[in-house]
Amino acid sequence: MNATAQVQPAAERLVRVGDVEICTQTFGAAADPPILLIGGAEASMDWWEDGFCARLAAAGRYVVRFDTRDTGRSTTFPVGAPTYGREDLITDVIGLLDALGLASAHLVGVSMGGGLSQLIAARYPGRVASLTLISTSPEAPGGPDRPELPPMSEELARKFAEPQPGPDWSDRESVVSYFLAGERTFAGAIPVDEQRVRRIAGRAFDRSPVPAAAANHWLLDDAKEPAAFSLGGITAPTLVLHGTHDPLFPYAHGEALAREIPGAGLVPLPGMGHQMPPPELWDTVISALVPHTGAAGS
Repeated sequence: MNATAQVQPAAERLVRVGDVEICTQTFGAAADPPILLIGGAEASMDWWEDGFCARLAAAGRYVVRFDTRDTGRSTTFPVGAPTYGREDLITDVIGLLDALGLASAHLVGVSMGGGLSQLIAARYPGRVASLTLISTSPEAPGGPDRPELPPMSEELARKFAEPQPGPDWSDRESVVSYFLAGERTFAGAIPVDEQRVRRIAGRAFDRSPVPAAAANHWLLDDAKEPAAFSLGGITAPTLVLHGTHDPLFPYAHGEALAREIPGAGLVPLPGMGHQMPPPELWDTVISALVPHTGAAGS
């Protein structure tokens, strides 16, 4: 039996963070450098797959994943009427670190989670041992030296322009098919593994008392948006991982992040779209993450 197979997740636990409960789960030894995984919009922690987390833990990392509010077993808000903004999602991350007794952690954020991670690194530098940004775009406005970033692909823009009926959130198959269709929409050149996506989406549905609440992430209160900041002010060692076939944030978005965050490194993920790294790229991602998260401050 290999080391990865021997790494089993701890039991899920609910922790109080301010006025909400956040469901979290860990892999590995608490004495190891902690990695906090921050997911994208609508994504429960299930999208950080067991096998991925176990491989990081087997490499000597204490891996923490969690359900963002309105996903999984974390606190949900009225469907279609969230009373919070991204500022609250930032506060949730800091509160989760506090609840777990972590003075700092290596943040790994994907898509919306990558945007949140940039803001956290700028505002709470002492809590961020390192920063890894996956499938995301600069959260800070660009200066005169930033080239205009390319828009989403024409095909994706056409799909967004068409009416997009939502799933029947009470029906498991309808919700699984919704997430499968989304994965196909945002995928790059790597074929979508339907069985894998169905397994993840089905597990997320089964763990979620209110699956429809996940769509609240698209309706966050603009009045509660975080204040502007500068990417040049981020001091955490930063690694940017970006798909070469991202239809939402073309590769130039990753290049801009790596160029504007001091000392940041950039690793292309060949063929990947706007998505969580699929298993075909885990070797590349983990080979980059492990040394990065062993940096000073861990």
